[in-house]
Amino acid sequence: MQPTASEHAALVALLRVSGLSWPKVAAKLVELGSASAVWADLDDGALVPDPERDQALETAARDVEAWQQHDWRVLSILDADYPTRLREIHQAPPLLFAAGRTIPDDVGIAVVGSRKASSQGLKMATAIAGALVERRITVVSGLAHGIDGAAHRQALAAGGRTVAFLGTGITQTYPPEHADLQSRIARDGLVLSQFWPDAPPRPEQFIMRNASMSGYSRATVVVEAGERSGARAQARMAVEHGRPVILTDRVVEANDWATRLTDRPGVTVASSLDDVMRQVEDAVAQEETIDTLLSELAHTGL
Repeated sequence: MQPTASEHAALVALLRVSGLSWPKVAAKLVELGSASAVWADLDDGALVPDPERDQALETAARDVEAWQQHDWRVLSILDADYPTRLREIHQAPPLLFAAGRTIPDDVGIAVVGSRKASSQGLKMATAIAGALVERRITVVSGLAHGIDGAAHRQALAAGGRTVAFLGTGITQTYPPEHADLQSRIARDGLVLSQFWPDAPPRPEQFIMRNASMSGYSRATVVVEAGERSGARAQARMAVEHGRPVILTDRVVEANDWATRLTDRPGVTVASSLDDVMRQVEDAVAQEETIDTLLSELAHTGL
C-alpha cells in the first residue's frame, strides 16, 4: 500500500484513543489491511457517533499535515517502504518516523554494546563496522555513547550506510552530544524513531528501540556489555526473534547472562574480527537462502 495522509491520520488517531496497545493496533492493521478499516471497525455497532473520536481524527489529520512539512517522513507498517524484516516481529511498531533513505530489504547487522566502553571495545566496534562496510552491509545501532557511536562513525567514515534507531522522538537527540552525528546519519543513511516526534528519552523506550533494532537486522553483534546493558536485552530479544546473535568472547567472559545465552539456538561466540565476520557472512547467507526458498514457494502457489 502506498502511504496516504488519510491512512496515516487514521493510524495516529487509533494509537491515541483506541485503547488498544500498539502491538494490537499493528496486528489489526495487518489483519484488515487499512488503518481506516480498523477505525471503522471500532465504531461498528455504535448507535451514536462519538464526537471525541471525530475530534481525535481531525486532530490527527492536522498533525500529519504539519509533519509533512518537515524533512522526515511518517511510515505505517502497511507502507511499501516500511522495513520488511521489522514487520515480521511481534513488537513491530505500527508507526515509524524516518529521516533519510529507506531500503525495505536492507541487509543490516546490529553492532551494539556498552555506553562506557573500553578502548579495546571501541577498537573492536570500529573494526567490525569497517568490515561490514567493505561487504556492503548496513551498520545498525542505537546512537548511544560508546560502542554505538563508534560503529556509526566508522560506517560514515568508510563511506558506508548506517541506520540509527532512536530511544526518543525524531526531533530529539540523546545523548545531546550526538546531534551532529544524528544529522550526518539522516543525510547519508537513515534515522528511525517509533515514538512521537517530540518524545523525550525514557528508560522503557530504549528497550523498545532495542527490540526494533533486532527486528530490522539480520543478526546482532554484542561487542562489549555489562550485566544490565541494553545490549543484553537486545541479545535476548534477538534470540526470541530467531535472529542470530554473535557475542565476543569478552562479553561471555565478563557476564553470566552471556554465558547462559550461549546455550540458546543461533547464539555463537567470536574471539576475533575474522570470527565475527565469518559468522556475519553465515547469517546473511542463511537469510538469503530462506528468502530464495520463500520466493520459490510463493511462485509455485504453495
